[in-house]
Amino acid sequence: MRGSCRERYGAAVAAGDMDALARTLTADVVWHQPGANSLSGDHVGPAAVVAHLGAFMERSAGTFTLVTESATESGDLVSTTVRFTARRDGAVDLDQHGVDVFRIEGDRIAEVWLISEDQRAEDLFWG
Repeated sequence: MRGSCRERYGAAVAAGDMDALARTLTADVVWHQPGANSLSGDHVGPAAVVAHLGAFMERSAGTFTLVTESATESGDLVSTTVRFTARRDGAVDLDQHGVDVFRIEGDRIAEVWLISEDQRAEDLFWG
């Protein structure tokens, strides 16, 4: 994401620092989680987004990982290609590529859209 926002967000994600991650979000941030699973839907506000991201770790017993492979910017939009993995008892391991799109306001993330390589497999994994 533009300049320092991208760096702060990336560092927070890499460190698993949810407080720092929350500080990269606007007060009315909207995280659009696609699919038809128990984690799908819109999550509004930093506390809701942090809780939502924590659910990925909780449900995967801490195995969820996200690696940003590339990023491109156009105005207030940033698109990243990512690879995400997770393990969960009773489910086939999750290992997919995707695209995350961020809308930036000032120096914070205002909105996030996620696109998975295989949404059906992700839905089955998260239940």
